[in-house]
Amino acid sequence: MHKYKIITMSLVFAATLFVSCDNNDNSSKSPDFTGTFVQQDQMARPAINTVFIASGTPKDAFNSAIPSAMGANYQSIFQSRLLALNAGYTTNALGQTAAQLTGLLATDVLNVKKTGKTTFFDGTNVLTGRALADDVIDVELLLIFGGPAGTSNAGLTSDHVNANDKAFGASFPYLATAW
Repeated sequence: MHKYKIITMSLVFAATLFVSCDNNDNSSKSPDFTGTFVQQDQMARPAINTVFIASGTPKDAFNSAIPSAMGANYQSIFQSRLLALNAGYTTNALGQTAAQLTGLLATDVLNVKKTGKTTFFDGTNVLTGRALADDVIDVELLLIFGGPAGTSNAGLTSDHVNANDKAFGASFPYLATAW
């Protein structure tokens, strides 16, 4: 019930902003909240559900799953897919077995570390959040294909996109404007 309240409040806030952005100050538009609203996507960790969950009904179910139930419901599916992608998987650079890694990834939430470094992975800290400059795809590829030392399958451990096309800004929202 709590998640529906949060989703509803978010939608109301977004609709209020959208309606208030009209150039016509005399507008009498009001938002229409009729219908059924459901969560459509899980993307705390980019590309994870794209790689590990089949399209169609399984992906729709995963994307609308409650995070606390994701691990139990999807870990075995993630593990089967991991071993299909990398049949030689033993452990990764974090020392995680296939069951440990897929148990972590199957719960697609973005963790937040209240103290210390916020990063996707920096060699020591892992999944303590995500900084803008974190190369999340390379980290995911390294954990899936890099083996225990992170050096196996060198051709599969990086997407070779090593920088943004524009620098981050010095003030909020920090992201560069689109092209």
